[in-house]
Amino acid sequence: MGGCTNCKGKAGCDDHKGQMMGTVEQAMEELYPTRTWGEADDTSWSGIDAEELAALAEELATELKAATFVRMGSEDEPCDYIYILCLGRAPCVVQVRDHGVTIPDEWRTADAIEEQYLRVVISQRTRVAAVQQVGIDLVRANGGFVVRERPRAGVYDAPLLPRMQKLVAILPAYELTHVDFGDIAHAPPGFLPGTWSEAYGLGSAKPSIANYLFYPQPTTMVSTAFLPSGERT
Repeated sequence: MGGCTNCKGKAGCDDHKGQMMGTVEQAMEELYPTRTWGEADDTSWSGIDAEELAALAEELATELKAATFVRMGSEDEPCDYIYILCLGRAPCVVQVRDHGVTIPDEWRTADAIEEQYLRVVISQRTRVAAVQQVGIDLVRANGGFVVRERPRAGVYDAPLLPRMQKLVAILPAYELTHVDFGDIAHAPPGFLPGTWSEAYGLGSAKPSIANYLFYPQPTTMVSTAFLPSGERT
């Protein structure tokens, strides 16, 4: 989100980040007694439940004046997601891709659609959350549409920052500690990568703190999906 070296509030921010990272370090020690990725202690999980998640999404929709959509993590993702539509209009790509909404007629004549979201990722392992800016592109293809999701390592575009600030202010009410993505995008010292590097074909690369707390895939990995149109081409 840009540098803060000359900010007058830097001292207070540094104190906050110190507390935030203290929470992260404690969670890492409790969740990974062997200090190895892929060997989390499942008995100590303490994330929010589905009811809390739905309530948070509803409050974010009201306070941010934006559509929000919950996506539960897959079997290998110990986290859940809330997508906040910041640039685009409903029915949006996330609704069609994740929630079974019918493909709108306007898609059938558009060559491409671009949308911007804030994506809140909430750990199922401990009560921490982080926010990424995500671009979602949709392109017509033979027999349907290709959807590409492009997460960034934080929130960068100025029009998204006011919503980001309001979002972060709401999280403590749900006993969620907000973690700056830039502070968890590096490998934790003293921890072992386990099978992570091999699983993603990344050689000597190591998983970041985000991969221990949230999802296994690299934090800025682009994902693609295909949505069949149901029409003959």
